[in-house]
Amino acid sequence: MSGSTKAMAIVTCAALVLTTAYTVALGSSGWLWFGWIVLGVATAGMAAADSAEATSDPYGPRGPLGPRAGGAGPSPR
Repeated sequence: MSGSTKAMAIVTCAALVLTTAYTVALGSSGWLWFGWIVLGVATAGMAAADSAEATSDPYGPRGPLGPRAGGAGPSPR
């Protein structure tokens, strides 16, 4: 995970603790819980994108040398 994804996860956990504390102390607030769910979904999206980026092939299907590596295409002069 990248640093920004870790920071987002920490903020999401802190928001859960604060939302729970607010609910216990002052009563439930639907908007706070809705906001926390939106934050949680955004965090999960960041983690999924970060994970997909780490496992993808940086060179693509043609390899590190580009389109001419397989012999396809016009030959250089």
